[in-house]
Amino acid sequence: MIHNYRWRLGLAEGEPEYDDWEKRLAAGPVITVPTITLEGDANGAFHSDSSAYAKQFSGKYAHQIVKGGVGHNLPQEAPQAFAQAVIDVDAF
Repeated sequence: MIHNYRWRLGLAEGEPEYDDWEKRLAAGPVITVPTITLEGDANGAFHSDSSAYAKQFSGKYAHQIVKGGVGHNLPQEAPQAFAQAVIDVDAF
């Protein structure tokens, strides 16, 4: 797991046999269905700002910060907010 974080931060080389897969995944299609992305206000995991990936969505899109000391396991740490987002995206 530590190597994965180092690799994502650009501090370590990845596995060369997966380079083709990485390129193919990076060029993935734009997501066209309505989408709500969630982020906990106490997410300590390294991640890009939501503006960095917003262009991956061409349909209706919203990004929400879930407050209250929520980390990056939203279904477990904030089940109400997670379930509400599932309901809300259907109303887009």
